[in-house]
Amino acid sequence: MRIRLPLGRTLLVLLFFLFALIALLPLRIAVGAFGFAERGLTARAATGSVWLGALQEARVGPVALGDVKARLNLLPLLLGRARLSLSSPDANRPFEAATIVSRHGFGFEDVSGRLRLGPLASPLPLSTVDLQDVSVRFASGRCTHAEGRVRAAAAGEVAGGSFAATLSGNARCAGDALLLPLASQSGMEQVNLRLFADGRYTAELLVRPADAAARDRLIAAGFRPAGRAFGIRLDGRF
Repeated sequence: MRIRLPLGRTLLVLLFFLFALIALLPLRIAVGAFGFAERGLTARAATGSVWLGALQEARVGPVALGDVKARLNLLPLLLGRARLSLSSPDANRPFEAATIVSRHGFGFEDVSGRLRLGPLASPLPLSTVDLQDVSVRFASGRCTHAEGRVRAAAAGEVAGGSFAATLSGNARCAGDALLLPLASQSGMEQVNLRLFADGRYTAELLVRPADAAARDRLIAAGFRPAGRAFGIRLDGRF
Protein backbone atom coordinates (compact mmCIF):
# COMPACT_ATOMS: atom_id res chain seq x y z
CA MET A 1 0.00 0.00 0.00
CA ARG A 2 1.38 3.37 -1.01
CA ILE A 3 0.48 6.71 0.52
CA ARG A 4 0.84 9.64 -1.81
CA LEU A 5 1.21 13.10 -0.32
CA PRO A 6 0.35 16.22 -2.29
CA LEU A 7 3.43 18.01 -3.62
CA GLY A 8 2.89 21.02 -1.34
CA ARG A 9 2.63 18.84 1.75
CA THR A 10 5.72 16.87 0.70
CA LEU A 11 7.75 20.06 0.40
CA LEU A 12 6.45 21.19 3.79
CA VAL A 13 7.59 17.93 5.38
CA LEU A 14 11.01 18.21 3.74
CA LEU A 15 11.39 21.80 4.91
CA PHE A 16 10.37 20.83 8.43
CA PHE A 17 12.90 17.99 8.40
CA LEU A 18 15.62 20.32 7.13
CA PHE A 19 14.71 22.90 9.79
CA ALA A 20 14.90 20.29 12.55
CA LEU A 21 18.19 18.94 11.23
CA ILE A 22 19.82 22.38 11.21
CA ALA A 23 18.32 23.43 14.54
CA LEU A 24 19.85 20.39 16.26
CA LEU A 25 23.27 20.87 14.67
CA PRO A 26 25.97 21.35 17.35
CA LEU A 27 27.24 24.91 17.45
CA ARG A 28 30.89 23.80 17.36
CA ILE A 29 30.28 22.15 13.99
CA ALA A 30 28.33 25.08 12.58
CA VAL A 31 31.07 27.60 13.39
CA GLY A 32 33.41 25.70 11.10
CA ALA A 33 30.92 24.38 8.54
CA PHE A 34 29.39 27.77 7.73
CA GLY A 35 32.77 29.51 7.49
CA PHE A 36 32.70 31.64 10.65
CA ALA A 37 36.04 30.26 11.82
CA GLU A 38 37.64 31.11 8.47
CA ARG A 39 36.53 34.71 8.96
CA GLY A 40 38.20 34.96 12.35
CA LEU A 41 35.51 33.96 14.85
CA THR A 42 37.10 31.53 17.31
CA ALA A 43 36.43 30.34 20.85
CA ARG A 44 38.00 28.12 23.49
CA ALA A 45 34.84 26.01 23.47
CA ALA A 46 31.45 25.96 21.74
CA THR A 47 28.52 24.30 23.51
CA GLY A 48 24.87 23.66 22.75
CA SER A 49 23.12 23.70 19.40
CA VAL A 50 22.91 26.39 16.76
CA TRP A 51 19.42 27.15 18.10
CA LEU A 52 20.67 27.89 21.60
CA GLY A 53 24.43 27.73 22.12
CA ALA A 54 27.32 29.52 23.77
CA LEU A 55 30.91 30.41 22.94
CA GLN A 56 33.45 30.52 25.74
CA GLU A 57 36.26 33.09 25.47
CA ALA A 58 35.13 34.08 21.99
CA ARG A 59 37.37 36.22 19.81
CA VAL A 60 37.18 37.95 16.45
CA GLY A 61 40.76 37.87 15.29
CA PRO A 62 42.76 39.25 18.23
CA VAL A 63 39.79 41.10 19.77
CA ALA A 64 38.34 39.34 22.82
CA LEU A 65 34.54 39.18 23.14
CA GLY A 66 34.46 37.05 26.28
CA ASP A 67 31.72 34.49 26.93
CA VAL A 68 28.72 35.04 24.65
CA LYS A 69 25.46 33.35 23.80
CA ALA A 70 25.18 32.35 20.14
CA ARG A 71 22.25 31.53 17.87
CA LEU A 72 22.15 30.79 14.15
CA ASN A 73 19.38 32.67 12.34
CA LEU A 74 17.72 30.19 10.01
CA LEU A 75 15.86 32.55 7.66
CA PRO A 76 19.04 34.08 6.11
CA LEU A 77 20.13 30.56 5.15
CA LEU A 78 17.33 30.56 2.56
CA LEU A 79 19.01 33.63 1.04
CA GLY A 80 22.43 31.99 0.90
CA ARG A 81 23.84 33.66 4.02
CA ALA A 82 24.75 32.34 7.44
CA ARG A 83 24.01 34.79 10.26
CA LEU A 84 25.12 34.09 13.81
CA SER A 85 23.72 36.35 16.55
CA LEU A 86 25.94 36.95 19.57
CA SER A 87 25.05 38.47 22.93
CA SER A 88 26.70 38.77 26.31
CA PRO A 89 24.97 37.11 29.29
CA ASP A 90 26.62 39.64 31.61
CA ALA A 91 24.20 42.51 32.30
CA ASN A 92 27.08 44.64 33.55
CA ARG A 93 28.90 44.33 30.21
CA PRO A 94 26.17 44.41 27.54
CA PHE A 95 27.26 43.36 24.07
CA GLU A 96 25.25 42.42 21.00
CA ALA A 97 26.33 41.65 17.46
CA ALA A 98 25.72 39.45 14.48
CA THR A 99 28.35 38.06 12.15
CA ILE A 100 27.42 37.15 8.58
CA VAL A 101 29.15 34.88 6.08
CA SER A 102 28.15 34.37 2.45
CA ARG A 103 29.79 32.82 -0.59
CA HIS A 104 31.53 36.02 -1.66
CA GLY A 105 31.79 38.03 1.54
CA PHE A 106 31.31 38.51 5.24
CA GLY A 107 30.45 41.21 7.70
CA PHE A 108 29.02 42.28 11.02
CA GLU A 109 25.64 43.81 11.80
CA ASP A 110 24.20 45.88 14.65
CA VAL A 111 27.31 45.69 16.82
CA SER A 112 26.79 47.53 20.12
CA GLY A 113 28.95 47.28 23.22
CA ARG A 114 32.40 47.93 24.61
CA LEU A 115 35.59 46.18 23.54
CA ARG A 116 38.71 46.32 25.68
CA LEU A 117 41.83 46.65 23.54
CA GLY A 118 44.63 46.44 26.11
CA PRO A 119 48.03 45.76 24.50
CA LEU A 120 46.32 45.11 21.15
CA ALA A 121 46.23 48.85 20.41
CA SER A 122 49.90 49.43 21.26
CA PRO A 123 51.55 51.77 20.43
CA LEU A 124 48.30 53.72 19.96
CA PRO A 125 47.07 55.15 23.29
CA LEU A 126 43.61 53.53 23.01
CA SER A 127 42.22 51.47 25.89
CA THR A 128 38.56 50.75 25.00
CA VAL A 129 36.24 51.15 22.02
CA ASP A 130 32.47 51.66 22.33
CA LEU A 131 30.43 50.64 19.28
CA GLN A 132 26.90 51.83 18.66
CA ASP A 133 24.87 50.11 15.93
CA VAL A 134 27.97 49.48 13.82
CA SER A 135 27.51 47.42 10.65
CA VAL A 136 30.09 46.60 7.99
CA ARG A 137 30.06 44.31 4.98
CA PHE A 138 32.87 43.10 2.73
CA ALA A 139 32.23 41.52 -0.67
CA SER A 140 34.89 40.16 -3.01
CA GLY A 141 37.57 41.70 -0.81
CA ARG A 142 36.08 45.22 -0.75
CA CYS A 143 34.19 47.19 1.86
CA THR A 144 30.71 47.71 0.40
CA HIS A 145 28.80 49.14 3.36
CA ALA A 146 29.67 50.63 6.73
CA GLU A 147 27.75 52.69 9.27
CA GLY A 148 27.49 53.31 12.99
CA ARG A 149 29.14 55.35 15.73
CA VAL A 150 32.54 54.51 17.21
CA ARG A 151 33.94 56.07 20.38
CA ALA A 152 37.41 55.29 21.71
CA ALA A 153 38.88 56.07 25.12
CA ALA A 154 42.56 56.98 25.28
CA ALA A 155 44.96 56.40 28.13
CA GLY A 156 48.61 57.39 28.28
CA GLU A 157 50.87 59.82 26.50
CA VAL A 158 52.14 60.38 22.97
CA ALA A 159 55.67 61.70 22.45
CA GLY A 160 55.82 62.79 26.07
CA GLY A 161 52.61 64.81 25.90
CA SER A 162 49.06 64.20 27.10
CA PHE A 163 46.51 62.73 24.70
CA ALA A 164 42.78 63.46 24.42
CA ALA A 165 40.60 61.32 26.67
CA THR A 166 37.96 60.55 24.01
CA LEU A 167 37.92 60.28 20.23
CA SER A 168 34.87 59.51 18.13
CA GLY A 169 33.64 59.20 14.56
CA ASN A 170 31.33 57.36 12.17
CA ALA A 171 32.34 54.16 10.37
CA ARG A 172 32.41 54.32 6.58
CA CYS A 173 33.99 52.67 3.55
CA ALA A 174 37.05 54.26 1.95
CA GLY A 175 38.14 52.43 -1.17
CA ASP A 176 38.52 48.73 -0.31
CA ALA A 177 38.84 49.36 3.44
CA LEU A 178 36.62 50.03 6.42
CA LEU A 179 37.61 53.44 7.75
CA LEU A 180 37.20 54.52 11.37
CA PRO A 181 38.06 58.24 11.48
CA LEU A 182 38.32 59.04 15.18
CA ALA A 183 38.91 62.64 16.26
CA SER A 184 38.99 64.46 19.59
CA GLN A 185 36.46 67.19 20.32
CA SER A 186 39.16 69.85 19.96
CA GLY A 187 40.42 68.39 16.68
CA MET A 188 43.98 68.38 18.03
CA GLU A 189 44.24 64.59 17.90
CA GLN A 190 43.00 62.12 15.32
CA VAL A 191 43.34 58.40 14.58
CA ASN A 192 42.43 57.08 11.12
CA LEU A 193 42.11 53.30 11.33
CA ARG A 194 41.66 51.32 8.11
CA LEU A 195 40.72 47.63 8.20
CA PHE A 196 40.92 45.41 5.10
CA ALA A 197 39.08 42.18 4.29
CA ASP A 198 42.28 40.12 4.34
CA GLY A 199 43.14 41.15 7.92
CA ARG A 200 45.54 43.98 7.13
CA TYR A 201 45.21 47.30 8.88
CA THR A 202 46.79 50.74 8.82
CA ALA A 203 46.58 53.27 11.64
CA GLU A 204 47.47 56.90 11.11
CA LEU A 205 47.96 58.96 14.26
CA LEU A 206 47.79 62.74 13.75
CA VAL A 207 48.58 65.31 16.44
CA ARG A 208 48.49 69.08 16.15
CA PRO A 209 51.18 70.44 18.49
CA ALA A 210 50.19 73.23 20.86
CA ASP A 211 53.64 74.83 20.85
CA ALA A 212 57.18 74.50 19.53
CA ALA A 213 58.23 72.21 22.38
CA ALA A 214 55.45 69.78 21.57
CA ARG A 215 56.38 69.91 17.89
CA ASP A 216 59.99 69.04 18.68
CA ARG A 217 58.91 66.09 20.83
CA LEU A 218 56.73 64.74 18.02
CA ILE A 219 59.57 65.03 15.50
CA ALA A 220 61.94 63.28 17.90
CA ALA A 221 59.38 60.45 18.26
CA GLY A 222 59.28 59.86 14.49
CA PHE A 223 56.27 62.00 13.54
CA ARG A 224 56.37 63.76 10.19
CA PRO A 225 54.58 66.90 8.94
CA ALA A 226 51.06 66.22 7.63
CA GLY A 227 49.38 69.49 6.80
CA ARG A 228 48.87 71.45 10.03
CA ALA A 229 49.53 68.31 12.09
CA PHE A 230 52.31 65.79 12.58
CA GLY A 231 51.59 62.17 11.85
CA ILE A 232 52.92 58.65 12.08
CA ARG A 233 51.60 55.56 10.31
CA LEU A 234 51.50 51.99 11.57
CA ASP A 235 50.89 48.91 9.39
CA GLY A 236 50.03 45.44 10.60
CA ARG A 237 47.86 42.36 10.24
CA PHE A 238 45.36 40.81 12.62
